[in-house]
Amino acid sequence: MKNQSGRDILGWVLGIALLATAHAWAATPGDEKSDALLSTMQQELERAQASVGKLDPAPYFLSYAVYDQSVSTAIASQGALINSSHARRRTADVTVRIGSPALDNSHGNERKSAISSGVLALEDNQDAIAHELWRLTYEEYRKASKAYVNVKTGTRVHVQEEDPSPDFSQEKPQVHADYSELAPPPDQRVLETMARQYSSYLRKYPYIISSFAIITAQRSRLHFASSEGSHVVVPSATIRVVIEAGARAADGMDLMRVETFQAESIEHLPAESEIATRVQKIATDLKALSNAPLAEPFDGPALLSGRAAAVFFHEVLGHRLEGHRQRGEQEGQTFTKKVGQQVLPEFISVTDDPTLRTLNGMDLSGWYEFDNEGMPASRVEVIKDGILKNFLMSRLPIKNFGSSNGHGRAQAGLMPTGRQGNLIVTSSRTTKDSDLRKKLIHEVKKQGKPYGLYFEDIQGGFTLTQRSLPQAFEVLPVMVWRVYPDGRPDELVRGVNIVGTPLAALSRIVMTGEKTEVFNGICGAESGSIPVAAAAPAMLFSEIEVQKRASSLSRPPTLPKPESPSPLPPPVSPSPEAPVGPPAVPPEKEPDPS
Repeated sequence: MKNQSGRDILGWVLGIALLATAHAWAATPGDEKSDALLSTMQQELERAQASVGKLDPAPYFLSYAVYDQSVSTAIASQGALINSSHARRRTADVTVRIGSPALDNSHGNERKSAISSGVLALEDNQDAIAHELWRLTYEEYRKASKAYVNVKTGTRVHVQEEDPSPDFSQEKPQVHADYSELAPPPDQRVLETMARQYSSYLRKYPYIISSFAIITAQRSRLHFASSEGSHVVVPSATIRVVIEAGARAADGMDLMRVETFQAESIEHLPAESEIATRVQKIATDLKALSNAPLAEPFDGPALLSGRAAAVFFHEVLGHRLEGHRQRGEQEGQTFTKKVGQQVLPEFISVTDDPTLRTLNGMDLSGWYEFDNEGMPASRVEVIKDGILKNFLMSRLPIKNFGSSNGHGRAQAGLMPTGRQGNLIVTSSRTTKDSDLRKKLIHEVKKQGKPYGLYFEDIQGGFTLTQRSLPQAFEVLPVMVWRVYPDGRPDELVRGVNIVGTPLAALSRIVMTGEKTEVFNGICGAESGSIPVAAAAPAMLFSEIEVQKRASSLSRPPTLPKPESPSPLPPPVSPSPEAPVGPPAVPPEKEPDPS
C-alpha cells in the first residue's frame, strides 16, 4: 500500500488462494533430467544472457521463478454449497537487474522495475514455455533499462542517501532439487462435505446474520533459476479452513468472529469434535458481544493471552524488524540504529525460524525451505535478552547487514522483501498462567485504576512504518474483558482497538506466562500476502491504551431469520483409517484421481 506498510489480515482473510509459498515437504533428491520445465528455464536463461548481455546497458543478473500451483476451494453457507472450484496455474516471474550490485535499476522508488510476470503453459511444451519466457525477458529488459536511466539521473541531482548500501547482495549459488511427491490432493467432494458440515453448525442461531465455511487446499512447486548458477525446486502443500460468522448489536455495531485451522495436509487438521467446539464458541461469543456494553477509551494494566500476544508482537515488533524497512528516507526506521541496544525487557528474546515445521504439536504456517529469491531459510535470533541483534533480510542489503538470511518472501508476481516467517517470542521471567490474573489485579490496585483489561483474542491489525506517518500501530481485538479489583465478575466489552507506538508499548511488559500459544495467519504487505505464524506466552503489561472502534448505525434485521425447514445434519465421524476432523468421502464414491 502506498501510505501504509505492514497491513495484515491475520487468520480471517478470504483471499487465500494462490500464495507463493506455504508448507514445504521434506527434501529428497530427485532426477533433474526429468524436469522439462527447469530444463527449458535454464536453456532460455542462458540464451537470454548471451543475447541481452550484448546490449548497452547490459544486465548483470537475471532470474526466472515459476510457480506451478493447484488450488481447490469449497465455500458453503447454512449447510449448503455456494462455490466449488479447482484451478491449476503456472506463473512466471522474470527478474532483470541492470547496472551493478552497488547501483541498479531497482534502487529506491524504482524497485518494482526489476520484475515482470506472466502466465506459462500448463503442459511441459518447451516451445510454448520458452516463447513466454522470451517475451517476458524482453519486456522486463525494456522496463529495467528505462528505470536504470532514472536511477543514474537521480544520483546526480540528489544528495547522498543516509544508507549507501548496495542494491543487491552477492550470494553463493544454491542448488537444491526436491522432487518428492506431495500427498495426494483431497477429493473435491471431501472439501465440499467439510464446507457443508462446518457451515451447518451456525445456521441454528437466529442472531447470526451471515456465516461461511471456506476450505482451501493448495499444492505448489517452485522452480527457480538464476544467471548466478542457482537452481532450486521445492514443493509445498497446505490446507486451510476458515469459519466466519457475523452479527449486529442493537446499536448498529457489526460483530465478527472467525476461526482458522491450517495444516500441511488434511490429516493434520484438528479432530472434527475440536472444530465443532470452536465453532460453537463463535456463536456463544457473538451472542455475548451483542449484549456487551461499549468500552470507553482506557489506559492501564492489561493481560494478553498467548494467542493475542503473538499477534501483538507480529504487528508491533515483527514488521519493524524486516530488513527493507531499515533503509530509505521514507521509512521511520524505528530500530535501525538500535542494534546492540536494549529494545525489550531483558527477559524477552525473539527469533524468526522458518525452518521450524511444528510447535507444540501444531503445524506452523511460516515454515519453508527456500525463500522466493532461492536462498535457504534460516533461523534468525533478532533479539536476545532484550538486546537487538539482527534483522530479517532479503537480498536487499542494509548498513552492517550485507547478506540475505533467507527471509526474502513474496506472493507470486511481486518483488521479494524481508518478511517474517515463524516469529517466536520466549521469556525467562515467567509465572504460572493460572496466577497471571492475580498479578493483573495487583497491578490495577497498585496504579489505582478502576479495572484492568484482559485480551482473550485478537483478529489482526496494522502498523505504520513510513516516516511521513505517525509511527503507530492499531491492533484489533475481538474478545476483551474488564477485570475488576474488587471481586466483581469479569465483564465482556466491545468496540475497542489497541493503539500506541512501539517503543513505548514494548517497554511495558512486566512478566509472561509459561505456555506458548500459536497463531497461524496470512500477512499482507508490499510483497503481497504470505503465510506466517507467531508464537508467544501470555503477557502482563503495566499499560496498554485502547480507543473506540468505528461503527455504523445500521439496525439489526427487522424480519426474523427464517426457520430451518429440515433438521441439522448429524456430525460426520471420521473413518478409522483417517481419525481427523474432515469428513470422509462417502463410501459409494471413488476418489477423484485428479
